[in-house]
Amino acid sequence: MDFVSLLDQHARTQPTHECLRAAGRAWTYAEFADLSRRAATVLRAQGVGAGDKVALLCFNTVGFVAAMFGAWRLGAAVVPVNHKLQAPEIDYVLAHAGVRLCVADGTLATQVAARIAHRCDWLATDSAADGLPMFDALMAQAAPLGDDAPAPGTDTLAQVLYTSGTTGKPKGCLHSHRNVFMAAVCTAAGMSLSRNERTLVAMPVWHSSPLNNWLLGTLLMGGTVVLLREYAPKAFLDTLAEERITFTFGAPIAFLAPLSVVPDVARYDFSAMRLWAYGGGPLGADIARKLADSYRSDRFVQVYGMTESGPLGTVLYPEDAIAKAGSIGRAGVPGVAIEVRHPDGRRCGAGEVGEIHLRSPAVMQGYLDNPQASAEAFDAQGWYRTGDLARVDEDGFLFIVDRLRDMIITGGENVYSKEVEDALGAHPDVQDVAVIGRPHPEWGETVTAVLVARGGRALEARELVRFLEDRLARYKIPRIFEVRESLPRTATGKLLKHLLRDAA
Repeated sequence: MDFVSLLDQHARTQPTHECLRAAGRAWTYAEFADLSRRAATVLRAQGVGAGDKVALLCFNTVGFVAAMFGAWRLGAAVVPVNHKLQAPEIDYVLAHAGVRLCVADGTLATQVAARIAHRCDWLATDSAADGLPMFDALMAQAAPLGDDAPAPGTDTLAQVLYTSGTTGKPKGCLHSHRNVFMAAVCTAAGMSLSRNERTLVAMPVWHSSPLNNWLLGTLLMGGTVVLLREYAPKAFLDTLAEERITFTFGAPIAFLAPLSVVPDVARYDFSAMRLWAYGGGPLGADIARKLADSYRSDRFVQVYGMTESGPLGTVLYPEDAIAKAGSIGRAGVPGVAIEVRHPDGRRCGAGEVGEIHLRSPAVMQGYLDNPQASAEAFDAQGWYRTGDLARVDEDGFLFIVDRLRDMIITGGENVYSKEVEDALGAHPDVQDVAVIGRPHPEWGETVTAVLVARGGRALEARELVRFLEDRLARYKIPRIFEVRESLPRTATGKLLKHLLRDAA
């Protein structure tokens, strides 16, 4: 139950079948297995061994995938890093995870490594970076790692996937090789992935869903993964058509954006498409119909999950997309159990609201160096508590009504309000702040800051954005700023965010 053994098996049984395609180049399963062995040799020469952690700060490139498999061959774990983060945010992840080596895209490394090079050793991939060895060139020169290195055990740590926490500090979700393998197995079963699949990974591969569900789910079945270095509306449509893609996944905005900026969507041939999957927020009936009409397909499927769960959760299949618009679906992924419960543990009936609980073999082992948060994440029976509140209808479909953790989902990206509030609270002219998500028909939610100025000073949106640019990733920076005389609070000072959401 590990992907190293599976890759080697595919290399033996279907050596000439395409494994990966990127930037116009293809790698068969035999070629990619060889590349992953060369990657392992390079990483070992850099001092990486069993139990170490290798950070991957990359766009959607073969270098990312090769480094991941190379690290796994050595018994090391990988730490995918959000390339949209600013240097201080990346520095925190590298330090918290105890990373030994970071494999970074050259363009990213040039911007980041000089500022935090002290944290670990660095290799550049895909493009050169001043003063850093080139991972690609080293792989080309390296001898493939032999079979003397044993495959990683199923309980060996495979990934540390970071997700922001309610305290504003990112938490590292620990996923074993069994967790990762079972995430792919359950995904492949739920989406009927096959050897004939041609999956386009256009969303950032460091995200848990593109990585564990779609890239590894496709490789599990021996299909072909096509990597789009970075999402752009026209490039997305071009690749779908030219590569005869059969399956892809994106945040809703990934499918909606081309409709506004590409004037001739109707000319594209999407006849090869079997399923279009989206996640990061439910769609209303009008938007669902717009997508179906624009892409001439009734094969849109919604998935819901979170980094902690693999990510796996509920599914809204195409036949229910219109009738149950606004829902995140219901339990439908094989191997994943879903329950919505009252605070006292009772299961919710039709029309009742409760917290979504989830159990599957893909759920994380816990949070890195955070036993308290790990204990709080699970109930006494081992169910993962998602923190999402949902209403259940008479057919068992779930509708999200709120988030216990005040998470905002904008364009498929998770933003935790506390992190943004802390950053804005450091501004000398801000006395009080609350960050909420304002509903948006395409992005899901828009990050909105409600502020109280200190001493009646003026707060200008442009100046606040400039203040945040070096502190937060761009997608976390509020798009809307509202200034009020005060924020609604209880007598004990607790912020009443539901009143702000109602007003929004």
